Amino acid sequence: MSALNSVLADLHDESDDLDRLVSVLPVADWATQTPAPGWTISHQVAHLAWTDHVSRLAITDPVAFAEVLAQALEDPGGFADAGANEGAALSPGELLARWRSGRAALAVALAEVPDDARIQWFGTRMSATTMATARIMETWAHGQDVADALAVNREPTARIKHVTWLAVRTRDFAFQVHGLTPPAEPFRVELTAPSGELWEFGPPGAAERVSGPAVDLCLLATQRRHRNDLALVAAGANADKWLDIAQAFAGLPGAGRAPTGA
Repeated sequence: MSALNSVLADLHDESDDLDRLVSVLPVADWATQTPAPGWTISHQVAHLAWTDHVSRLAITDPVAFAEVLAQALEDPGGFADAGANEGAALSPGELLARWRSGRAALAVALAEVPDDARIQWFGTRMSATTMATARIMETWAHGQDVADALAVNREPTARIKHVTWLAVRTRDFAFQVHGLTPPAEPFRVELTAPSGELWEFGPPGAAERVSGPAVDLCLLATQRRHRNDLALVAAGANADKWLDIAQAFAGLPGAGRAPTGA
């Protein structure tokens, strides 16, 4: 199986896990508030559907995607909310159907992107494999918000390795988006996978290091938990700073979550 097909398979499974969680909810429960201020479960699913649609536009309709980019420049802090609000106004059945059809159409579009092609995105260009990885990250993160709203404990799977890879890969972006100069040297990142396996990134001899549970880095870099509530350990000033600002998603820095008990 190619790298892209493998990532698409994991994206399918990650989406299906969240689909199974929300598809059995009574209609009234879709209005449950999630940890994201002002966002209900409907908003969470609507955002995923909206982003899948915009991702497909980036691949298949550059002119239409350029219009989305222009909207983002006009309202960088609110344009994504507008898409979520529009989708959240639908009935749960309509929204679920939109999300299912949209993510299926995106998977087809991604599978047809040539290996050497780069897809225009917000402030960057990326391969189809990276875009599919980013969709796993967002699906996992918004799924966490839904699970938290429903007080459901999700068992992490090996699919979170995609999220950890993206978190490590976006290290320099996290520094830049906070107006900081990225460190010149790579970090060593050692994470304990759900299976107990060790996932390793960066040179073994790096002076700056981060270690801890893989799921904790995922929760940190998607801003679903505060650093104080996680078991991540940093060695070195730059690695320590990274744990304060890690951000695996595009766009402006978010406010993040308050620590437990704050």
